[in-house]
Amino acid sequence: MKIYTKTGDKGTTSLIYGQRVAKNDLRVEAYGTCDETNSMIGLALSHLSKENFQGKEIIEKVYHKIQTNLFHVGAELATPKGKEVKWSLSAADIEEMEKMIDEWDGTLPALTNFILPGGHPAGAAFHVARTIARRAERCAVGLGEEANPLVLAYLNRLSDLLFVTARYVNHKLGANEQTLHS
Repeated sequence: MKIYTKTGDKGTTSLIYGQRVAKNDLRVEAYGTCDETNSMIGLALSHLSKENFQGKEIIEKVYHKIQTNLFHVGAELATPKGKEVKWSLSAADIEEMEKMIDEWDGTLPALTNFILPGGHPAGAAFHVARTIARRAERCAVGLGEEANPLVLAYLNRLSDLLFVTARYVNHKLGANEQTLHS
């Protein structure tokens, strides 16, 4: 199988079911931004590869599922309105993220000020993934009624989880959080 097809050389790409759209179509922007989020999560996880701390395996397991789900979110966003979605999320996927948010946040010092993104390279990468997930959510919101409400909720909750994960990883690895100074 060749990696290149040359079918996009004139600025269009195919959605699922073959409909051609411009590469700057909001739908393409939305699923492309999910792909960016997924890649940044991969980078964050790679920064953890040589680290050892209690709970690391759970983070890796949680994010393996999230990375898989992001492919499903992208596929749904790449499915034209009125066509059957081949992969979908469930409310349980969102509930699983909420459980992890509550669990990990419960181990962290309370937030009393805004924090600046940074810390350990893994924590910083999770912060970047959070901002990309927020952009994916904004793009998906732009689709209006064409966006599945579960996709919107999933992306919203994912950014919350990424924020807590960044803090959790920084806390576990002893990286200090820098607060905003006025």
